[in-house]
Amino acid sequence: MRTLSLEIGTDGIALITIDLPDRPFNVFTPEFIEDLAAAVETVIASDAIKGAVITSGKTNFLAGADLKEIAQACELTQTTAQAPDRFKAERATMRRMETGGKPFAAAINGLALGGGLELCLACHYRVISDDPRTVVGLPEVTVGLLPGGGGTQRLPRMLGIEKALPLLLNGTSIMPAQAKDLGIVDASVPAADLIATARRWVLENPAAQQPWDRKGYRLPGGAGALAAHANGSFSVGMAAIRSRTQGNYPAPLAILSAVYEGTQLPIDRGLQVEGKYFETLIRNPVARNLIRTMFINKRMCDKLGGRPRDIPKSAVRKLGVIGAGMMGAGIAYAAAGVGIDVVLLDATQEKAEKGRDYSSAIVAKEIEKNRFTREQGASLLGRICATTDYALLADCDLVIEAVFENRAIKAEVIGNIDMVLKASAVIASNTSTLPITGLAQNARRAGQFIGLHFFSPVERMPLVEIIVGKETSPETLARSMDFVGQLRKTPIVVQDSPGFYTSRVFCTYVDEGMAMLEEGVNPALIENAARMCGMATGPLAVLDEVSLDLQKKVIDQAIADGLPNKFLRVHAQNVVLKMNEIGRLGRKSGGGFYDFPVGEKKHLWPGLHQIYPIKTEQPSLDEVRNRLMYIQALETARCIEEGLITLPMHADLGSILGLGFPTWSGGALSFIETVGLQKFVEECRHLAARIGPRFAPSEWLAERARGGQSFYPAASGTNLAGMNNA
Repeated sequence: MRTLSLEIGTDGIALITIDLPDRPFNVFTPEFIEDLAAAVETVIASDAIKGAVITSGKTNFLAGADLKEIAQACELTQTTAQAPDRFKAERATMRRMETGGKPFAAAINGLALGGGLELCLACHYRVISDDPRTVVGLPEVTVGLLPGGGGTQRLPRMLGIEKALPLLLNGTSIMPAQAKDLGIVDASVPAADLIATARRWVLENPAAQQPWDRKGYRLPGGAGALAAHANGSFSVGMAAIRSRTQGNYPAPLAILSAVYEGTQLPIDRGLQVEGKYFETLIRNPVARNLIRTMFINKRMCDKLGGRPRDIPKSAVRKLGVIGAGMMGAGIAYAAAGVGIDVVLLDATQEKAEKGRDYSSAIVAKEIEKNRFTREQGASLLGRICATTDYALLADCDLVIEAVFENRAIKAEVIGNIDMVLKASAVIASNTSTLPITGLAQNARRAGQFIGLHFFSPVERMPLVEIIVGKETSPETLARSMDFVGQLRKTPIVVQDSPGFYTSRVFCTYVDEGMAMLEEGVNPALIENAARMCGMATGPLAVLDEVSLDLQKKVIDQAIADGLPNKFLRVHAQNVVLKMNEIGRLGRKSGGGFYDFPVGEKKHLWPGLHQIYPIKTEQPSLDEVRNRLMYIQALETARCIEEGLITLPMHADLGSILGLGFPTWSGGALSFIETVGLQKFVEECRHLAARIGPRFAPSEWLAERARGGQSFYPAASGTNLAGMNNA
């Protein structure tokens, strides 16, 4: 067999060892399912075999489905309206194990997730290694699906619905001791004793049978509407799910329904119910979006997909950071945290030390939460040198300037860096708005100048936007991507342009919120619509965090630079100017669109109604939601059209990780595909006619819609090639 081996011991116990060739992890594949079915039949049919133990030849047991295959199945349902029963063969094999008359035991010697745990649940006995690296769980909800190999039926029958639902609805991973306490496994033993323990149980239980296949079986705690827990598990549970997901994520409700309906039926009919709900989810584009963007494409970007080829890998040993404010201090902490020595430089020693204190505060919290030892914390802080001396940058491999968004200040700093830096080093700017090509003119080596736009707070935000100037060399891009990978962050690559990618799309979001406010739309409606569609923060709330004086500076700079009208944020200018005029600049000034009372929850400023009276007739929630989402998606499409960003996966990840675009959508481009290109173009035209030309789709986008040309090739393309959940 290709994916597993079967050895019969002298005691008559078959040892089935899963070991998929050419894969670092065992996963479910069509070949493995065929081999497993054949092995099960061999065990059941042979009089010489008393039972079987299933284990793994790798350090993990079985990591579930191949996400590439699942993504392709999702794509197939979007293009052909066919939803193949992906788990029919698996369910049949697992039921054959349960009912074939021979005992099967799982010896879990590593992580067993998704289908891997479902295979274990179908065994009559489960023993797990007590190694803390071993975990079990059913994480399918995190990719927009439900466990399709019997998980929604066996786990509740084993633990009871009350204990099983949180594991199914949250996708929680469980350590060995907790798995034993919950009853997911029967025993936890040292790894060296796994096989012997499982063999002994099989020999002692020749007539093993699953509890739910025994006459008179009753589900622990009961099932259906009359069970004591029913109101809490289902009625209250459904309300909690709707509140948490706003109806954007269908998987939790499908899981709840599959458990409710299926547990009132015999196991075989319950498995059919599970299959029905799995089919509805695989038809839904949310699963496609989550798998494609947040798992497959994120992993590809984390592995530096799009990095220039044939350039040797590099590593930064010593980093310079100029500007010890929140951004510079955050970059210093992130770099020191992965073992890089950092020179943190500012105009005064006091400012530089204050920047280092930022890391000290984080380290103290990590020690308090037992995430760091004191020794680890001291080692991290010891790698950050706070100084005012540019000479200490001389042997840095890369220097990032993170000073104020002011051309003159940046020009002076870049010149100072260039004077002392070694010839091979890279200079980067953390600017979020100023063109990289222009800043590079202040360095003698423009080919070694690049933009590295971090997001605040740096220690928590996973994205880095890498901006390539007109003269930036491929080697500089490759080295910069290597550095971002060193920081364990996700890079996206964009070309130089006003606002780059993330800032440009961000402006469309907040500007639309301000435009609606000026039109008389209730600010509470604007903010609630944003949250209900899944945006991380409402447009008015996020403006208060980034400050409205910064918005004015950005607009003033765009006007001074003579940029085209589309960069001048015309429909939001009045609100920005008014808020600056009255001194309500956001949180830093004590209030903006919101009030920030000390010790109380922030709330919308009541005075907004006097400045921007609420009109009597309000738009629908859907209209506000569409305006906020469509304008961002449309601007992202424009960035693709202009060549500002070339890889769709970078655009989608940038919108989610950098802008807080709804995760369920898969990102701004995937959102267009979810709506449907033709429908999206039509609705944008309707909005343009009613709201203004900023919603008008380009002829390029309209042509794509007419030709059915999606941003991602269906069920294929580099965004899926060679990737799986391992």
